[in-house]
Amino acid sequence: MSAILILGGGVIGLSTAMILARQGHSVTVLERDSEPVPGSPEEAWQAWERRGVAQFRQPHFLHPPVSRLLGVYLPDVKEALVRAGCITFDRLATMPPSITDRTPREGDERFLTITGRRPTIEYAVASVAKGLVTVRRGAAVEGLRTGRSAANGIPHVTGVRTIDGEEISADLVIDAMGRRSNLPNWLEAIGARRPIEEAEDSGFIYYTRFFRSRTGAMPPYRTELLTYFDSFSFLTLPGDAGTWGVTLVISSSDPVLKKLRNPKQWTALIAACPLHAHLLDGDPITDVLSMGGTIDRYRRFVVDDVPVATGIVSVGDSWACTNPSLGRGITLGLMHAVGTAEVVQQHLDDPFQLALSHDSMTETRVTPWYRNTIEIDRKRIAQVNALIEGRPAAPQSTDSRAQIANALSVAMMHDADLYRAAAEMRSVLALPQEVMARPGMVDRIVEVASTHEAVNPPGPSREELLSMLA
Repeated sequence: MSAILILGGGVIGLSTAMILARQGHSVTVLERDSEPVPGSPEEAWQAWERRGVAQFRQPHFLHPPVSRLLGVYLPDVKEALVRAGCITFDRLATMPPSITDRTPREGDERFLTITGRRPTIEYAVASVAKGLVTVRRGAAVEGLRTGRSAANGIPHVTGVRTIDGEEISADLVIDAMGRRSNLPNWLEAIGARRPIEEAEDSGFIYYTRFFRSRTGAMPPYRTELLTYFDSFSFLTLPGDAGTWGVTLVISSSDPVLKKLRNPKQWTALIAACPLHAHLLDGDPITDVLSMGGTIDRYRRFVVDDVPVATGIVSVGDSWACTNPSLGRGITLGLMHAVGTAEVVQQHLDDPFQLALSHDSMTETRVTPWYRNTIEIDRKRIAQVNALIEGRPAAPQSTDSRAQIANALSVAMMHDADLYRAAAEMRSVLALPQEVMARPGMVDRIVEVASTHEAVNPPGPSREELLSMLA
């Protein structure tokens, strides 16, 4: 039986641990935060302090791949989510009224998911994990231990050292410490090369408020979960136990709109948007919660075709983290966790090959989604900042890929099958290049877009919004 250490007891760390434990490994999770798992989902929402998770009470969403992966690898977690009050949500429920064809299609079940608020999700995951793996809360790691190299010139990690001076050995260490992972510095301290790292501020600020239904019924969705207006966006996500979250997303370069942190002005803006105003018809259960300085960051631990170290791999947000407005973090993390477990099962006895295979799996399965997210972020923030600064928007791209993407944003609002195609991409079910490669897809997009106008969500223009805030 192999001993595996997971650093980080969040959703992805615990999920990775449980999958590996079911493969027959002895798994221990070290979590820096010391607070125990609460006794109920409501207690988790009200009182659980997860200081290591900055976005713990910001909006979260589990895209459809999560439901499928849990069903295959962690069915008891899926059952625990249901018991905790998480709901089944149909991504097609956001289909706009401009599409009149509501005939079900074969395969529509792929758009179903189970989702809830982050504290509830983590409560459910942690409740199952405590029966399968050893979880040590309040165990903070400060560095890595090394042993005999598995390949010439490459440090080999054999465990960790805690801030209390305890040394813990392992056959493999998995970094699941999230956005705040200090792994590059730890690697450098043992003589390893630093990983490749790309990082940039996403440029967004989030103002979120949660509501609870007065009747138990969830409000209908009359537009997309993420709706773009000229200089702001709304992210509206269903939660558990009759709750939902409404998030206003603005540019961090827009000082005037920072006034919207005020609950009165935040509420006035929601009320001024006809497709979103009904989301105020509930009891607020939080103030307006703000978050900014969110980093898009990517790391790669193979440099010049050589691992920077063996005996350690990184999973989830420790590997790459993105702007939360697309809600992809846990989904990509679970996809990564499943791939990591597969690589461990195949190559645990060969540390060098494990490191290379983990890199190959990561670059194939999840890096394309990271790149796609960054591309969406950059395009959106550029559009918003141009408007704020009074600059003309960038000229329409002559790149055929960008032109087709723009055409799809028009066509998807009028054609049921093209809406599904777009929903696949937005739901992390299929990458854009996969969808566009389907026979006849591009021709159909161009045909529908050429005979229809864009459908823009009703709401105040920037000038009207600035007048509201004056």
